[in-house]
Amino acid sequence: MNFRKSMILALTIIPSLLFAQNEPGRTYVFNRSPLNTAAYVQLPLGSIKAKGWLLKQLELQKDGATGNAEALYPEKNNLGADSDWLGGTGESWERVPYYVKGLVALAYTLGDAGLIAKSEKWINWTLDHQRPDGSFGPVKMNEWWPRMPMMYAIQSYYEATGDKRVIGFFTKYFKYQLDNLDKKPLYEWGKSRTADNIEIVLWLYNRTGEKSLLQLAEKLKLQAYPWAAIFTGNQFYHYGDDFHTKHSVNVGQALKFPVLYSQLNNTAFYRDASQKGIDHLMRDHGQSTGIASGTEFLAGKSSFQGTETCTVVEWMQSLETAARIIHDVKSGDRLEKIAFNTLPAQFSRDIKSHLYYTQPNQVLCKHGNSGFDEDYDNGLLLSPYSGMGCCRYNMHMGWPYFVKNSWAATPDKGLAVVAYAPVEVNAFVGDGIPVKLQVMTNYPFEEEIRIKVMLEKTVAFPIKLRIPEWCKSPQVSVNGKTLSGVKTGQIYSINRVWSSNDEVFIRFPMEVKLSNQVNNSVTIERGPIVYGLKMDARYSISKKHPVSGFFDYEVSSSSPWNYGLVLNGRDLSETIKVQRSAMPENPFIQASTPVKLSVTAKKIPVWTMAYNKMHALEVPRSPVASSEQTEEIILTPFGSENIRISNFPVIGIPENTGKTFKEDFSRATLKDWLLYGGSWFIKDGSIHSASNKGSWGHGIHGSKAIAANTFFEDLSYEATVQLNTKGDAGLMFRVTNHVIGAEAYNGYYLGINADSGQIQLGKSSKQKWVVLAIAKQKLEIGKAYQIKIVAKGAEIKVYFNNEVKPIFSVTDEEFRSGAIGVRAYDALASIDNLQVEALK
Repeated sequence: MNFRKSMILALTIIPSLLFAQNEPGRTYVFNRSPLNTAAYVQLPLGSIKAKGWLLKQLELQKDGATGNAEALYPEKNNLGADSDWLGGTGESWERVPYYVKGLVALAYTLGDAGLIAKSEKWINWTLDHQRPDGSFGPVKMNEWWPRMPMMYAIQSYYEATGDKRVIGFFTKYFKYQLDNLDKKPLYEWGKSRTADNIEIVLWLYNRTGEKSLLQLAEKLKLQAYPWAAIFTGNQFYHYGDDFHTKHSVNVGQALKFPVLYSQLNNTAFYRDASQKGIDHLMRDHGQSTGIASGTEFLAGKSSFQGTETCTVVEWMQSLETAARIIHDVKSGDRLEKIAFNTLPAQFSRDIKSHLYYTQPNQVLCKHGNSGFDEDYDNGLLLSPYSGMGCCRYNMHMGWPYFVKNSWAATPDKGLAVVAYAPVEVNAFVGDGIPVKLQVMTNYPFEEEIRIKVMLEKTVAFPIKLRIPEWCKSPQVSVNGKTLSGVKTGQIYSINRVWSSNDEVFIRFPMEVKLSNQVNNSVTIERGPIVYGLKMDARYSISKKHPVSGFFDYEVSSSSPWNYGLVLNGRDLSETIKVQRSAMPENPFIQASTPVKLSVTAKKIPVWTMAYNKMHALEVPRSPVASSEQTEEIILTPFGSENIRISNFPVIGIPENTGKTFKEDFSRATLKDWLLYGGSWFIKDGSIHSASNKGSWGHGIHGSKAIAANTFFEDLSYEATVQLNTKGDAGLMFRVTNHVIGAEAYNGYYLGINADSGQIQLGKSSKQKWVVLAIAKQKLEIGKAYQIKIVAKGAEIKVYFNNEVKPIFSVTDEEFRSGAIGVRAYDALASIDNLQVEALK
């Protein structure tokens, strides 16, 4: 069979490539005026086939969680035959759309007949039961939000099959939306996740040119949360009791909102807002794998805060979208980091179970409460039923969407890489010439990528390569000839006349590097992979499910985990050794993963499990002293196991943090504050305790913010404290072993309570609150008060509103040193002008 016949045969599974044209000479449907015409476009579903290790992940999904989802969750309110998304009596809301969105993408990427049949059952019912007014979905579900993920599923189905029903279906529905949004505006989830809706509206506009669709996009934007302003101004916690703007899944989903809208309003404000939001999120809530924490609210930088599986896949899709529209190297870099680390860490090795929350330092997977904002007792259990039901349905899109977005078509009739992985791309370039790109690589586990170009005839077109920011010395050649001008952090375009069997060779040398984490701890990275301690994971089956091969697992370590790294100088090549082995079928199995690192370390005996025995204590502040023996430890990829330590303390001589600490919050950020339970935010020159409405976790009472790099013995500590509601708030000092929970710390707390008219000094000792002194005082909500603590040795004096005499003095010698911080117990409060001085 000649090349042309074979290419045409291969492309028959994606007929939309051949007919979805609106203008002569254009193979793909790009943005039409007035949209920004520079944006890339997704290749139709099925154009990109996974190979190698990436194909293995899709196959594991097929044989695991995705292929068995309907058997695992057969109830009518889930994926059962009596689902309302099949005309039944159930109430599955978002669950079916989430599942079908990932199922369609997996089915057509694999070309698997069984999965295609499963997906078409849901798609056909939805298309065939659109109501005369244009609305669709379950009759009794009169909400905008659940239809949004189902629209993605239908869009993907159309691009894989060319089903002519779809364009008319969307046309009718969007007319219905335009006619009804003023009468029934977006609210809650739909208001938060409007980007999904807008993306499909613009997709249809590019195919039909219907001007009312632009009017609809603008109306949707006006009814949505102002995400561009929220991202630009770090306003996630500025909305009081409204939890949508601080909910990590909503934030991850909305990251694509500004760049999507920038196609209509191509200004720097919208183009840059997503990256500004990411910068804020990573500074204040960033985790070692390049994503923000969320349990379920944005939760700070603590080493044991987690990330929800839904958050992971939504960040990935948003980054995939951003990379297509603004061609940003940073988006692709972060996408790879999350996909190669956080995503596989959320799953069991066979992708039959998942973790609702995955932590940077995760030493256990088990039943129990951790104190998170949303504190499911199975949120850290490796299970098909881990945590809230949303993730077990939404997670299916992670790997398939990564595949289908790994390459894109460009308006200048070429192709661009968004993320590197072993794939085969079947596309059209130039004036409709079929091309096959074979991307042969074991990246990110190896440094080399080969792209073989297969054509029926020579043709000129560009191939645009993303050169990662982490790579210092990238190399690109074509047919053995080295190309010049290849620079770190750029999109490098190879514009030439290509012949069949031309080959692009790419090498991204990977150096080991350290990235800074909470409490001066470090994470070790090599290329886009983050490494964690290899622990001897011990799996215990706690429940066997009716579907064969599916279990709940509790995971613990039979080996020590409390290590600090011994790093000799800045030359990491002498300290950290790279160990390579053969590439296995699945590189996310720890025993056979192809790249490991070895490094010297010492145990830190004082670093133990936290009080609740659900996670480790916060990583100790580096440098940390240890008199233990030096050992060699092995590090493996973050995603190669469900337990690991990735935030490591560094062994050394503890540093003196200085004699003073001053903060008026005029320029401060949360970068150097550790948040435990609830959250805090900085606004208008003060630090504020955030509303916990919508949270129900064990840790939201007694919300703490600890100044990370502080350590005082005898001290004078003063600040202004204003209560804005009932409850109490105030200052913490000599604090150690601080984790989530009202009394989950050792140290002292001075709080004021305007409702009860009390100033109270107490301590948390062995997880119990002990009152040391109380003074009655007339206090008002909404008024700021000056409080001052002088602690010298065992004597503690408290002063109020600059009075010369203390309101009380106590003697207590239990705690002599530690950090300072602020705390609120069931109160909204504002604290400002912190001044701490060490006393001689």
